[in-house]
Amino acid sequence: MARHGETEWSRQGRHTGRTDIPLADHGRGQAVELGRRLAGHPFALVLTSPLQRAVETCALAGFGDASELSEDLVEWDYGDYEGMTTQAIRQDRPGWSLWADGVPNGETAVQVGQRADRIVARVRGLEGDALCFAHGHLLRVLAARWIGLPAVGGRLLLLGTGSTGIAGWEQEVPAIERWNEPAAPSR
Repeated sequence: MARHGETEWSRQGRHTGRTDIPLADHGRGQAVELGRRLAGHPFALVLTSPLQRAVETCALAGFGDASELSEDLVEWDYGDYEGMTTQAIRQDRPGWSLWADGVPNGETAVQVGQRADRIVARVRGLEGDALCFAHGHLLRVLAARWIGLPAVGGRLLLLGTGSTGIAGWEQEVPAIERWNEPAAPSR
């Protein structure tokens, strides 16, 4: 799994769901570094969210020609909270948590989990490894679902921009092998 590189909104802590914004300069550098780290590994399947920040990360990492767009990898729909920071939301809803409280006019954690489950089922049916370029909250839910946690279990898994994670196996048991490995040093 690879989270897209930094955008202006991710740097500002704004919930960026369906708003289709490009990578920032730092995010493009993270994407190139992701490519260096992943170079030479054979992937049976490369999937990417159709949002430009994920598509651009995938292309700059060198996997654009091999990738397939998947609507299931689009970020959580934050509804009325799109573009807002947690701090701004908490001015009206003290103690608000995406994971516990959800968003008005957006997706629930269960709905995001259902999309993640379709990705998990597809990947588990492959011979070989898959690489998914997507978004922070979606990938956190995907990892939680991989290991059998409910979608809200993603709240336990932090994932920075331009970072990677490996969902694999401990013998026949789904496991997280690596998580939140940055593509490049932090600023």
